[in-house]
Amino acid sequence: MSHTKFERYDAYRDSEVEWLGEMPAYWDIRRLKELSNIQNSNVDKKSLENELTIQLCNYVDVYKNEFINATLNFMWATADESEIKRFIIKKNDVLITKDSETCDDIAVPALANESLDKVLCGYHLAQLRTNDKLLLGSYLFRLFQSKNYGFRFVISAKGITRVGLGQSAIADSLTPVPSLTEQTAIANYLDTKTTQIDRKIDLLSQKAEQYGKLKQSLINETVTRGLDKNAPMKDSGVEWIGEVPAHWEVPRINDIAAKQKIKNTGLREKNLLSLSYGKLKRKNIETSFGLLPESFETYQIVNQGNIILRLTDLQNDWTSLRVGLARERGIITSAYLCLHFLKMINPVFAYYLLHVYDLSKVFYWLGSGLRSSMKFEDIKVLPFIIPTIEEQKDIADYLDQKTDQIDRVVETINTEIEKLKELRKTLINNVVTGKIKVV
Repeated sequence: MSHTKFERYDAYRDSEVEWLGEMPAYWDIRRLKELSNIQNSNVDKKSLENELTIQLCNYVDVYKNEFINATLNFMWATADESEIKRFIIKKNDVLITKDSETCDDIAVPALANESLDKVLCGYHLAQLRTNDKLLLGSYLFRLFQSKNYGFRFVISAKGITRVGLGQSAIADSLTPVPSLTEQTAIANYLDTKTTQIDRKIDLLSQKAEQYGKLKQSLINETVTRGLDKNAPMKDSGVEWIGEVPAHWEVPRINDIAAKQKIKNTGLREKNLLSLSYGKLKRKNIETSFGLLPESFETYQIVNQGNIILRLTDLQNDWTSLRVGLARERGIITSAYLCLHFLKMINPVFAYYLLHVYDLSKVFYWLGSGLRSSMKFEDIKVLPFIIPTIEEQKDIADYLDQKTDQIDRVVETINTEIEKLKELRKTLINNVVTGKIKVV
């Protein structure tokens, strides 16, 4: 991007549109309804015997993909002939999300870069088909992606528990209209540049993922094999652990840990904690956002060194990390299991070992099958490997140091990714609104 040449247009004028500001002097401003056919889809996901079999392009297809084409795995449904005729997807159609749980997800666009036989625009989406003598779908798609143009739809969405965008809010949108030649040049330029940026983002994401795998491999190897690579080994008798050093013990959780539940009676503690991505983090108890109970007396107090396990909703969520280590005193929801370990157990070592259990999905399969939630009685029979207390501390200190190093590298990579994403947004915005002219 450093060699990209930008220049300003020769002359500008006030667009008299607040979000747009100045624009190239010869560009036009028109309402979107004068430039395209706009329709909100009412094709649902139901299948009826008296209707024709079709495929549906749904909300998620648009939300997660910039381009709509035959490579996507559309769902099967049915529709009547009038719906098929009206909502069939054609090349250069722009589809946008018109309903969502939050305003931030309103008017997310996708461009159909090919016509799709018997694939219809689904419910919760709006379908825009431009008059290609005035406005190109490829330019309108990028315009919806721009921060300035797209934000007006965010603030136009209405609702409480679910927000929606009315057709008039889309139809009356004041839209900058360059010449068709410029629209083509803008669309082609942004296709090229966003592809270049996306390639860099993808490479960085792969690098971050590789570091993540290295971290998990390091934890797994160290916590189950120890730091002495020459130590004699024995079969632990535990399928997901394998061999461990011969002098390590393999008791059950019930032998070395107990369930702890200390009620926060009288609001003794106000340091609110939450379990997120396998870590306990502070949360502002005064915030007005999120699902917070009226009284935190129902919460439980946790102490430094406690292990917290979220063993609820197992049947619906196989991806979350469910184990966290309390590194400070605070309160957390009573729906979570709090474990207190005996003095022979280093809590940081215990956390890393249970983290390995978590990644191995041990909590999802106990006894005869999958359960939606578990209690201490369900996990107390799990085997737990125990090195000497000195080894536990050495392993915990070693993993804290190494994982912190990896986390810092990943954080740096993620910062670069965020900068590239912001660069992408800014570039799209400045080009489609005429703030810079591409050469």
